[in-house]
Amino acid sequence: MLQGKTIAVTMPAYWAEKTVAKTVGDIPRDLVDHIILVDDCSKDRTVEVAQGLGITVLRNETNLNYGGNVKRCLQAGLDAGADIVVLLHPDYQYTPKLVPSMAAMLATGFYDLCLASRTSGRGALSGGMPVWRYLANWGLTNFMSVAMGTHHTEYHTGYRAYSRRLLETVPFHSFRNDFIFDNEMFVACLRAGLPTCEVTCPTSYETDASSIPFKKAVIYGLQCVRLSLEHLVWRVQTRALGTRVVPPDRA
Repeated sequence: MLQGKTIAVTMPAYWAEKTVAKTVGDIPRDLVDHIILVDDCSKDRTVEVAQGLGITVLRNETNLNYGGNVKRCLQAGLDAGADIVVLLHPDYQYTPKLVPSMAAMLATGFYDLCLASRTSGRGALSGGMPVWRYLANWGLTNFMSVAMGTHHTEYHTGYRAYSRRLLETVPFHSFRNDFIFDNEMFVACLRAGLPTCEVTCPTSYETDASSIPFKKAVIYGLQCVRLSLEHLVWRVQTRALGTRVVPPDRA
């Protein structure tokens, strides 16, 4: 618990047998109230290893894909009574040691979504991110910032923290089940008038860390462009109509 807020760390797992113990081991348990792993039908021993770590382990009956699995993670955090739900991949690409920082940003009440940016500074390159992936990330991020009328150093991180208010405001179960889900959540947050923030996150591209395949990365990039342009149109229409976005009352 932090500043009276209950914290849940949720992990969407897929073939994480080799890294889940290391990830869980670095989660600050004196601060985190719930650690929940949701396995998306891995064929390795992810579930067995996770069950031996003293955390809550759920397993999907069928493969839900990335977005579908994240939806279940977020709902599990809400069901556990969390005020702040942190989404952390169990492949140890992102350090769990930033959970206190991300949760603290939301616990202040000023923000509802916190991104852990790998490209703020030189953390991504020094951590082993391929140069082509870094450049694609940088270019797409800058395009999205212009189109969406906001500014972050990365929109493609899988390490995020959500406030309960955000999760109870946006219809996240209606979003897509693929990799674009995270950014659909971000756009929904903007449209609800809820503020966002970010922290700088070192990253580690080790052999056991997961990575989106190139073909899916291209599809994801095109989806990001489309989503950003759709939000740009929404912004223009909202401004033309003189509509003011009013965020819901904070509990």
